[in-house]
Formats: sequence, structure tokens, C-alpha cells
Amino acid sequence: MRGIKIAPEVHVFDTFKEFADEFKIGKNDLVLTHEFLYEPFMKPLGIESNYIFQEKFGVGEPSDEMIDAITAEMRKYQFNRIIAFGGGTIIDIAKLFSLKMPDKSVKLFEKAVPIERVKELVLVPTTCGTGSEVTNISIAEIKSKHVKMGLAVDELYADYAVLVPETIKGLPYKFFATSSVDALIHAIESFVAPKSNPYTELFALKAIELIVEGYKKIAEKGEDARLDNLKNFAIASNYAGIAFGNTGVGAVHALSYSIGGAFHVPHGEANYAFFTEVFKKYNEKNPNGKIKEANEVIANVLGVNAGSDIYGALEDLLNKVIAKKRLSEYGMTEAQIDEFTDSTIENQQRLLANNYVDLSRDEIREIFANLY
Repeated sequence: MRGIKIAPEVHVFDTFKEFADEFKIGKNDLVLTHEFLYEPFMKPLGIESNYIFQEKFGVGEPSDEMIDAITAEMRKYQFNRIIAFGGGTIIDIAKLFSLKMPDKSVKLFEKAVPIERVKELVLVPTTCGTGSEVTNISIAEIKSKHVKMGLAVDELYADYAVLVPETIKGLPYKFFATSSVDALIHAIESFVAPKSNPYTELFALKAIELIVEGYKKIAEKGEDARLDNLKNFAIASNYAGIAFGNTGVGAVHALSYSIGGAFHVPHGEANYAFFTEVFKKYNEKNPNGKIKEANEVIANVLGVNAGSDIYGALEDLLNKVIAKKRLSEYGMTEAQIDEFTDSTIENQQRLLANNYVDLSRDEIREIFANLY
């Protein structure tokens, strides 16, 4: 049994300047970023490089149409190394650009072309949630198919993952909250996954501890309490990425893709909608397996009794960080309870196979119905 793989070399810098100096960003690099990040962090340093601003090609999460449009722009430049400086969309797209790009990116997701690594890859996340900088996964919406698809191959591992807490300060609070909840979900789903092992548990448990402790400070002191704790959130997200990158995630992610795709709900927010309800169902079905250990960990960091309503207490804390919405608030109709249940079963078997316990169609439908 494989224990753990940590492919990128991980660096932590307090400031972007320290990173730029150490990595000697220059004319042989292509930087994929946003103009609102370039202006405060790169422009003042006078860094001469090749730049592509993602927002010029579309907004929101990655799609094959967006990727293809940026690919056409990318082909105008000569570069040896690609540097992603941004959130999950930037990082997922940059991973693909380290490969030999076909004329249509959907061919990569369908594995209709050989997967060949051709560029050095440096990933610098500016959120504290996806952990994508240490995983070998890229996800995009395939517009023609109306579905999200993932590519998971070792060629997508970065050469370097770089954490710069300074760059998270400007992240709007809502995106900080939903992205960090996503990291918490990664850690907890990883901990109870079938492939969980003592190595991945080390990273998952520490991520849970750091994030929940940070949330308790926010609940007590308000939103600005996060600002003195961004390094811990960034590291926790990275730990969670290492954990789930080795174990995979399960039903929370599987169910969330329904509303993510249909209503363009950001990934972290969509996961949050399903998080505690899925784990309540897990706990109901098999309270004496690995989830028992997870419950003890969560109870300990929350400061509540392990025999109490753990996920109710956790949801109370999360609602103090950011309020959770009903699925109907996103535009979901009652008729879509069955539609989304069936589409989840049909399209998300890769994730559902990684559940803590098997969920029947009736149980998946019940989760959708309870959250509607």
C-alpha cells in the first residue's frame, strides 16, 4: 500500500517580493494571473515577463472554451516555465499549460491524446482552499457536454508549490470563508476515505485543527480576526491538499457538482452546502468506523462532548463564519431533487466509489431533499 506522495517542492514566503527574488521571474517565464494581482504585487517590482490575465478570456471557474481561448494567446509567447499566480481557476488552467496542448482541451480530459509534460510549473495560490498546488488534478466544465470533468495524472504535479500569505490579505471575506471551508472538507473527507492511512491522517488532522481553531477566533472576534492568521490558513489548505491528493474525496464533492454546474455556484460554496448533511448520513450508517475517530478529533477542537451532536455543533460554528444557503436559494426546484440524484449517480462514480460508506439512491435523494 502506498503511504503518501508529495510531488512539488513546497516553499513559504512572507512577501511576494521574497518569492520573486528567489525564483528570479523573468523573460523566459509565462505568468498566468489576474490584473488585480499583477498591479499590487508584480508591477511595482518591475518584473519583465510574459503575462496573460485570465479575466480577459472569461470569468468564473475553468471551462474548455476559456482554456482554448487562453491557449491561443499562450502560443504567441516563447517560455520555459509557467507561473500560476491566483486562485483555483488560474491554477487548474496553468497545470494544463505545462502539458503539450492539443487544438481542443477537451481531448486532454477525454484522454484522446497523449499526456506529455513540456514546461516547468510553479503554482502560487492566492486563496486558502483548493490545495490544488499540491495535487495532480485539473477540473473544467466541458460546455458541449454540460458537465464538469477532471483530469488526474502525475504529469499535472507542479515542480514548485509556493505559499505567500501576504497575497491572501486582499481576498474578499466571502471567498476566504468558502475556500477555507473547502479545505476543511478536503481534510475531513480525506480522513475517512478508504485510502486514508497514517501518513495522510497526519496532514488531514493538522489541517482540521488549524482551520477550526481559526474559525473559533473569527466567531469570537469577527471577520478581521482572520488577517493575523492567514499563514496558518494557507498552510492548513496545503496540508489538506496533500491529504486528499493521496486519498481522494467522496460524496460531498460528488453531490456538490450538481448545483455547481447548474447554477454556477463556486466550488467551495457548493461543497459547504452538502458537507454536514453528508457526514450526518455517514455517521448514521456506520458510527463505529473511521468516522468515530474523526468525530473525536472534531469534538476535541470544538471543545464539545464526543457523544453530542458533533456535526450540528460544527455547522453552528461554520454559520458564524459564513451562513449556509438552502439549495432552493440557488434556484433549484423540487423536481430537480430526482434529476440531480440520478445525474450524480450517473456522472460521479469516480468520487462516490471513494465514500466512507456506500450511499444508495434513496439516501442520496434524501440528502438533496433535506437540503432543498
